[in-house]
Amino acid sequence: MIRHMLRINDIPRSELGQLLLRAKELKDNKIKNDVLKDKTVILIFEKASTRTRVSFEVAVHQMGGSTVFMTPNESQLGRSEPLEDTAQVLSRYADALVVRTFGQEKVRTLAEHASVPVINALTDKYHPCQVLSDMLSIYERTPDLSNVHVAWIGDGNNMAQSWINAAIYFPIYLTMAFPKGYEPDPEIIARALGMGAKINMSYDPKEAIKGAHYVNTDVFASMGQEEEQKKRMEAFMPFQVNSELMKLADPDCKVMHCLPAHRGEEVTAEVLDGPQSIIYDQAENRLHMQKAILEWAVNGLEVDLEAVSKVLAPVPNVASVHAVE
Repeated sequence: MIRHMLRINDIPRSELGQLLLRAKELKDNKIKNDVLKDKTVILIFEKASTRTRVSFEVAVHQMGGSTVFMTPNESQLGRSEPLEDTAQVLSRYADALVVRTFGQEKVRTLAEHASVPVINALTDKYHPCQVLSDMLSIYERTPDLSNVHVAWIGDGNNMAQSWINAAIYFPIYLTMAFPKGYEPDPEIIARALGMGAKINMSYDPKEAIKGAHYVNTDVFASMGQEEEQKKRMEAFMPFQVNSELMKLADPDCKVMHCLPAHRGEEVTAEVLDGPQSIIYDQAENRLHMQKAILEWAVNGLEVDLEAVSKVLAPVPNVASVHAVE
């Protein structure tokens, strides 16, 4: 069986819980192993990257493997070679493909034709590695996830949609606020609610952040949206995470951001660089979660059902639906 991770939902529920536990174990014990000894991971990046590239390269190195880094400028990826051919050829050279691109259909096509695991390192639709790393940042501070309130303030983008998927499996309470016209994909919302996720969405950032233990945001204009910058600034400025908005959150609320951040836009410097910020722990946790994901994809993980049951949401009998208000 080939273990692809194109979105959080692709990982079986029990294995997803084990992934969180394993990432924490790798971090706490500073584990370096030889899971990838004599194995090669190809990083296919059509989008520029700092944290994703470095964390994956270091992760592979710490697990005894090697990497090959590819961009469209250095390969046939930029010359319209069919993805079906790319997937089949690279599968014969490497043991896993890590892909950072634009359309979700690209990673899906690669996975359909690859004979090795394909890991989504970011698409315009999902950012599963980042949100799983963020779950690690929360879990190591708040092991009882059933009492955790996470607020998402801003764009209904790939990060927001991956948080929605995470809320299906982890017992967090997720509140979200975004400007009208910038909501997440309604099909993703409906699927999550139908699977029992505890989510409430609104157009009011004050409502979403009220009592939150963790508040998360992202840039107003992501890579590829530069032409929309002015329009987005006007729509999103009321959703800026600043000291006034933070007063409505839990007094011990932590501030999260996947980086890079634009201080003075989606978040103020006072908040992002203040004592409530955990952004650099988040960035570090990309490394530990990436190692756990690679272990799972290449070798699988032995599941401790008793331990996993403590971090996962129960499988629901009846869906609880919260509409956009």
